[in-house]
Amino acid sequence: MVKISYEQKPYRRSLRKTWGAEVFPSPTDMTEADRTILAQHPDSQGSLGISISEAVEEAAGRDDTNYALGSVLNHVLLHQTIIGLEAKKQLEMVGDYPDMIFAPCGGGSNFGGIAFPFFADKAAGKKIDLVAVEPSSCPTLTKGVYAYDFGDTIGLTPLMKMFTLGHDFMPPGIHAGGLRYHGDSALVSQLYKEGLIDAMAAPPTGNI
Repeated sequence: MVKISYEQKPYRRSLRKTWGAEVFPSPTDMTEADRTILAQHPDSQGSLGISISEAVEEAAGRDDTNYALGSVLNHVLLHQTIIGLEAKKQLEMVGDYPDMIFAPCGGGSNFGGIAFPFFADKAAGKKIDLVAVEPSSCPTLTKGVYAYDFGDTIGLTPLMKMFTLGHDFMPPGIHAGGLRYHGDSALVSQLYKEGLIDAMAAPPTGNI
């Protein structure tokens, strides 16, 4: 579990422990990836990129473990679209349709999940604005560069074409842990690059 979230969200780790899990604050000293990071940054608060490095290394070194990357990858956005499909059905039940869709955007799965089913309508000519909202402290789309980058800090994952702040970017310890990610979904990034969706950076307020 990302160290800053481990400290900020004790109920999440308590729940996991209730189900029998062992929970460690990442970066730990249990993998070569995180020992390297801790040697450079002993007080690191952690990040999703660091946790991914640690998880990939751990899984690759065990025969009984596999690791599935999430959030930024196409297959994750695909199954997340059930959210947008359900929203469309609910709006149909009350005879309404949105002018705009706003959704939080860290790696892209929340935004893609709600927005992509509506993007199909937009591509067919329907007038609707789709806006990805990211924290100003980790403004991947609005301040990042469109380039091939790793999905993790150490560089164990495949390279992906995305808007990125750099795989070694260390975001501040905002409460919204899922938004503390250096890169964005390849699909979301491409649509933003082509001007088919919008993005805005906003300061985080409260426990978003």
